[in-house]
Amino acid sequence: MSPLLLLIVLPLVAALFITVGASPRSTSLGAAFLNLVLSIILFARYDLHAGGWQLVSEWHVIPRLGINLILGADGLSLTMLLLSTLVTFSALWVAPKVEKQEGLYYICLLFISAGVIGAFSSLDIFFLYSFHELALIPTFLLIGIWGSGDRQAAAWKATIYLGAGSFLLLIGLLALYLSMPPEVRTFDLRLLNELAASGALHPSPWIYLILLVGFGTLVSLFPFHSWAPPAYASAPAPAAMLHSGVLKKFGLYGLIRIALPLFPPAVHDFFNPLLILLLIGNIGYIGYVTVAQKRLDWTVGYSSVMHMGYIFLGFAAFNVLGFNGAALLMFAHGLSVAAAFALCGEIRQRTGTLDYSELGGLAKALPVLGLLFGFVTMASVGLPGFANFAGEILVFFGAISYGPIMIPAVVIGVWGVVISAIYMLRAYRNIFWGPIAARWESLTDITPTAKYSVILLLIPLMIAGFYPQLILKMVGSAIPR
Repeated sequence: MSPLLLLIVLPLVAALFITVGASPRSTSLGAAFLNLVLSIILFARYDLHAGGWQLVSEWHVIPRLGINLILGADGLSLTMLLLSTLVTFSALWVAPKVEKQEGLYYICLLFISAGVIGAFSSLDIFFLYSFHELALIPTFLLIGIWGSGDRQAAAWKATIYLGAGSFLLLIGLLALYLSMPPEVRTFDLRLLNELAASGALHPSPWIYLILLVGFGTLVSLFPFHSWAPPAYASAPAPAAMLHSGVLKKFGLYGLIRIALPLFPPAVHDFFNPLLILLLIGNIGYIGYVTVAQKRLDWTVGYSSVMHMGYIFLGFAAFNVLGFNGAALLMFAHGLSVAAAFALCGEIRQRTGTLDYSELGGLAKALPVLGLLFGFVTMASVGLPGFANFAGEILVFFGAISYGPIMIPAVVIGVWGVVISAIYMLRAYRNIFWGPIAARWESLTDITPTAKYSVILLLIPLMIAGFYPQLILKMVGSAIPR
């Protein structure tokens, strides 16, 4: 069996075992651990000298329409697969005891994992889109059934926004398919890239705009962002980890895979002023909105939206530095935001609240949790030594190289780093420092299980921070020059 197919099948087989009575937690963790080990092996064994797509397997589904299940991996997709399996294992490991419908809870998490792995492994656009939709459905169930706060409203809002974005994306992909000559119509990314390189593919520039808005909605690009913060704040911690850390990266991955190689530079240049304006909204406007938040879960949720602006800035730079920085930031942000939501869940589980006005001084009772949150805070603000810093530096240099039109965005981006420091350090101070209320003095510190699940995310974040070439060599081999 293809190792990439095995990565997709293992979570689904685990879900099947759970439905027939297997232990939900043990079965899920076993499958997630095997997937993590397999993804590390595939990442380590990728032949950088050969480059290109490797581990390619193909199964014909509807050949007459050019729809085939084609799996393959290059440096970028293997990096995203490593991110997916790291966050999946950590999310399942940190998951608290579930009081109702435990089996369905873990099945939903496993389906999200299978969906994102399938999307990052697919060389066929039809299945790339379909796997993403497979991952979206259980996200809504997790928020609506096991969420907190106004979970029903958050689930419906996310459903409406993401459903509309997915529908618009489907229209763009079908328009792209129909724009090809009938004799060469295909969903195969490899053939599409060849057609674009040879000049045989001439998609309308408006298809690019449709894809940008469709993918952008899934990534919470301003102003299509308002679904994300309430969804993350209401979602159970493992669901927030998987969606914000991994599934949200699908839209950026799709833009790099589809929009970047299939449309000529003139199309990107034409729409770049619009994209720059929108990403400034992500960094500047959402940054100030994040400062105004009074709860940790909403702060982290808006922070996740804000930091998407930096990745879009790298994409808009339209050069190797920018693309490499965007890809590294996708990996780094996925790990850091997943760790942040894991710790949010731990604090909520112990105190029952994430409101700054009710917390304070928790480092006295929860020193290990406080230390871990300090590391996550430093990663989120882009402190040197974490992969977030290396990614942001590359994005800024790539954007400056694009031309004068990028200077305002870069200036606002640098100011956004200051804004990030303000809201994250304020959150750290309000929760862990100062006098502690008497009712919190007897709290128990983070459990070994949760502690190591967060450390699992911090270790690769720091490895890639001290040695970013580990990731840059991989993603650089997959990004057009």
